[in-house]
Amino acid sequence: MPVLRFPDGFLWGAATAAYQIEGSPLADGAGPSIWHTYAHRPQTIENGDTGDVACDHYRRYRDDIELMRRIGLEAYRFSSAWGRVLPSGKGAINAAGIEFYDRLVDALLEAGIRPALTLYHWDLPQRLEDSGGWANPDSPRWFAEYADVMADRFRDRVPLWITFNEPWVFVWLGYALGVHAPGRTDTGQALAAARHVLLAHGAAVERIRAHCPESDVGITLSVQAYMPASDSAADADAAARSRAFNNEWFMDPIAFGRWPKALGDEFGEFLPELSDADAHVIQRPIDFVGLNYYTRHVVAHDAEGFFQSRPLRPRGRRTEMDWEVYPAGLYLVLKEFYDRYRLPLYVTENGAAFADPPADGEGVIPDWERLTYLRDHFDAAHRALSEGVDLRGYFVWSLLDNFEWGFGYSKRFGIVGCDFETLERRMKQSALWYHDLIEQNGI
Repeated sequence: MPVLRFPDGFLWGAATAAYQIEGSPLADGAGPSIWHTYAHRPQTIENGDTGDVACDHYRRYRDDIELMRRIGLEAYRFSSAWGRVLPSGKGAINAAGIEFYDRLVDALLEAGIRPALTLYHWDLPQRLEDSGGWANPDSPRWFAEYADVMADRFRDRVPLWITFNEPWVFVWLGYALGVHAPGRTDTGQALAAARHVLLAHGAAVERIRAHCPESDVGITLSVQAYMPASDSAADADAAARSRAFNNEWFMDPIAFGRWPKALGDEFGEFLPELSDADAHVIQRPIDFVGLNYYTRHVVAHDAEGFFQSRPLRPRGRRTEMDWEVYPAGLYLVLKEFYDRYRLPLYVTENGAAFADPPADGEGVIPDWERLTYLRDHFDAAHRALSEGVDLRGYFVWSLLDNFEWGFGYSKRFGIVGCDFETLERRMKQSALWYHDLIEQNGI
């Protein structure tokens, strides 16, 4: 079979998030986050799980970097815990907390692995949530201070910066639907939070540029492929409205200085205005967009539905998250985003949760379903590249089995297994296969 070669310099990596792997969330002077608080509420997380230990990456990071080196990763996308650095969210810096990230970044560089730092992966300091969280108009200033601290500290060591991970998820699920931290159910607050997050993003870009002029900075968005249920114009319009709500809500203001029209049609006067002054901040130039892709949605017109649409359930193979496996959707979203925004792209997350079998006689977990999932999605990414999409790299989700938010430890995405009783790591077949792919820069 011919090898599908990727461009020279294509960046191969894996991704994690602080609360999902670090453990020790209150160690060494760190302040609690909204996820620490939320996970400790009764009946919020499956099996009553919390991130108190997680993968214990806070203490085992050097061993995990050795695993990265063995796999051959060229980059590692991780997030810093805001409350570990600034326990109150602002003000005094926690020396022990920021020094952990000093050690992590230096160890990555020593191993020849490029750090890709995400400033915010959902773990707002609880003290800031107590002051209104992202619904507070002061929140962009809080985030700018945090970005300034981090960019000043790592100015010469981090070449790739991401301001926010999946703002649609933590804004809509956390503030409107209440199924993620902080657990609010107020659409008005969610819409206000969206504006504040965009202003925070722009302010952070400015701070990172000031300290790290040689680094690239962007944002990571959660995206799905939205496909009409039929060839009808009504279904096509419904899919377009759903796409605007999910995929374009946060990117259109960054690119064009305005909300997608579908949001104004749906939310009316409840949608905050974006002034010219807002747009000036939000539209700070970025170097790339990161896309987190896992599945697609098939959408039909429904005059009574949210955004006048109704999701259908296609038949097909599904992951343990009950998400349809649809690799062609990655090709579609890469094409759509590049055609719409004309910015370089990274796949900043892609992977799958499956029930892994026991390790084989050599101690390797034969996760063939995950391997096949990744292979088919890499193939879809290669197709987009071959058609002119400026795709710069790919970060598999996830390096390790971890705390999967509301699902606790019941869903496993890692290419490296983690026994949550002993914290022993085991390579999976997908990690060994990924090593070979990286080595030959092709499938």
